Amino acid sequence: MKARLLRIEGRVQGVGYRDWVVKQANRLGLQGWVRNRPDGSVQVLVAGEEGAVLMLLSACRRGPMLARVDRIDESLAEPPGQPGFHRLPTG
Repeated sequence: MKARLLRIEGRVQGVGYRDWVVKQANRLGLQGWVRNRPDGSVQVLVAGEEGAVLMLLSACRRGPMLARVDRIDESLAEPPGQPGFHRLPTG
């Protein structure tokens, strides 16, 4: 299982980005979470089959219709401790 931590910058808060990520991740059978950050970015921990993780990363570069993604920082991470994909409070 591959896991990555993403920090997504741009117009990604207030446009349904987190709910969109949850829907995409569940469709792909991925684990992890998504949350807003106080600095206006969105943070995503995603884990699963390499191909599915790469599909979500590609989708995150586009985002939902009202979003504008300016930058994604990506790093390797440990897989989440619980199954499923969740929306967390801002943190």
